Amino acid sequence: MALPHIFDQTWPDPAKASDDSKSAAILLNEASETFALHLGVRSDELHFIGEPNLGFHLGIMGLNSLQFNFKYAPVDRMANFAIGNSFKEAGQNVLDLPVARDGQVDFSEVREDDLVSLQLCNRETGVIQKSLPKDPAALFVDMTASATRFALPENWSVALWDSRSWLGPAGVGLLAISKRANWRNPLPHLDKKVSPGQVSLPLVVTSAIAIDSWVADEKNLAPKISELKEQLKAGISKIAGSYLIDGQADHLLSATFSGVDSQYLVNALNEKGFAVDSGSACSAANIKPSHVLAAMGLETTGNIRLTIHHATTFDQVSAFLVALETTLSELRS
Repeated sequence: MALPHIFDQTWPDPAKASDDSKSAAILLNEASETFALHLGVRSDELHFIGEPNLGFHLGIMGLNSLQFNFKYAPVDRMANFAIGNSFKEAGQNVLDLPVARDGQVDFSEVREDDLVSLQLCNRETGVIQKSLPKDPAALFVDMTASATRFALPENWSVALWDSRSWLGPAGVGLLAISKRANWRNPLPHLDKKVSPGQVSLPLVVTSAIAIDSWVADEKNLAPKISELKEQLKAGISKIAGSYLIDGQADHLLSATFSGVDSQYLVNALNEKGFAVDSGSACSAANIKPSHVLAAMGLETTGNIRLTIHHATTFDQVSAFLVALETTLSELRS
């Protein structure tokens, strides 16, 4: 409903001097303050990028020094793997952090000369990291699955959010660079801009409206989301050959079912009106086996990932559980 008005108000360049540009600049400033309030950072620490995944490269490579060891977990996003490979090619020390079967990462060996990437909430399993790295040289925090549900650790250096996590528009990433951080732009640049290109101001303002609405709904609907997850867990646990991966995030749940193929299960449930995911969350389009589950030592076939949205109802969950049991019976036979 707000989009037509937003596009009318935000077409000018907010950096120009015209009256229309000044109005657009005011909207951009208001959006920045809204995000800062909800994300727990300063508005002058926030930068908007048009491609959220670019934030991994900007954030981690901007914090890097050849004297650092780069440490990340094998359950992290695939962008970390690509960055790690580039560091290795440059002769830098890159180390995988140990991961337990429950998805918890062991940060006990983090040292003062380490650049650490931390995924606070895993978007495949919903696992929230309980213990955090204490004194690394720099800490990049992946908040792309967290929305506003979890607070940043106090020693963060750079943090990244994805607008889609609060049902905002795609194509908007938010990169926060702490004033304490020793961050340098890793891309060729002639000015102080963090993002190398233009970011859609209408989408930024729309995302600010979305996060306001989402936070209000989350405050009221969080108990319902938790109950829906318990309903899902109870129903799935009754199904023969099922294994639940129960992270602490109420809105995410992962389950594995023996004797079925993930792709057939996803397609069959979709035909019955239920949209679920499978495979790696970084490459779900081609349903590749999940590197996250593999790193945890869990079965990667027959796995589906469920996201509980604010609009999800108890009746929908009940109908889904019936469809799931029926579909598994059909596929197994």
